[in-house]
Amino acid sequence: MRHARVLAVSALAIPLIAVVAFAQSSVTPVPDNAPVQTAPLEIDLSKTLPGDAEAGEGKAQTCAACHGADGNSAVEMYPRLAGQSERYIARQLALIAGGQRTEGAVAAMLPFVQGMTAQDMRDIGAFFARQKAGAGVADDMAIADGPYAGMKFYEIGQKLYRSGDASREIPACMACHGPSGAGNPGPAYPHIGGQHAGYVAQRLQHYQAGQTHETDPSQFRIMAQVAGKLTEQEIQALSSYVQGLHARADDVAVASAPSQP
Repeated sequence: MRHARVLAVSALAIPLIAVVAFAQSSVTPVPDNAPVQTAPLEIDLSKTLPGDAEAGEGKAQTCAACHGADGNSAVEMYPRLAGQSERYIARQLALIAGGQRTEGAVAAMLPFVQGMTAQDMRDIGAFFARQKAGAGVADDMAIADGPYAGMKFYEIGQKLYRSGDASREIPACMACHGPSGAGNPGPAYPHIGGQHAGYVAQRLQHYQAGQTHETDPSQFRIMAQVAGKLTEQEIQALSSYVQGLHARADDVAVASAPSQP
C-alpha cells in the first residue's frame, strides 16, 4: 500500500514539474543591467532668492575638476563658465538635473547636479558670474576656394556674427549675444565671447539637428532656426571667431600691463 502512495505522489509530481518547466521556458528573463526608470526632477527656480556668490564658491568646488576653479576650463569639451550670467547657469543646471538636456557630455554631470537644490544652482551661477572670462585665439588661415575664397577663416564668422546674412534670413548673432559676446542676462542669452570653439561648434550642431527634450523649447527654437541655415564651414568659422571674441578693454589691460623681465 505504501508503494501505491509513492507511485501516486510520483504521478502527481510529473505533471507539476512539466508545468514549472513550461513556465520557466515561456517567461522572458529580466536582464540584470536593466536601466532604472526615474521620474525627472522638478526644479522651480522662481521660488529662490538671488544667488549668493560667497555661498556659491564652496558649492562650485565640485565643478572645478572639469570647468576650472574660476570657470575658465582648459579642455574644449568642458565649456567656460566664467562671466556667464547667473540665470543662464542656473537654468542649464536645472535642465540637466531634470533630464531635459542630455546631449554631448552633459550626462556625466547628472550625479553632481541631482543632489542640488534650486538655490544651490543660483548660488553657483552667481559665483561664476563674478569670475573674469578668458578668451582664446581665432583662426586666421586664408580660404583658398569656395564662396569665401580670399577671406581669413575667422572673417567668415565675423561677418555672420556682426551682420548676419539677410539673403538667408540669418540675423546677426550680436543682436542677442552683444558686440563682445557678453550675452544678455535678462532673457538669459548666454555669454559666448571666449568660449571654446569646439564646444560652440558642438552646440550649434545640436541646434541644427533640431531635437530637444526641453519642456519650454522657445529659446532652443530660436537657435535651431538660425543654426539650421549654416553650412559646416560657417559653423566652424563662427565658433573660431567667438573663441577669440572679447571686450576691447581686455586688450587695453594687456597692453598697459608692465612687461615681465
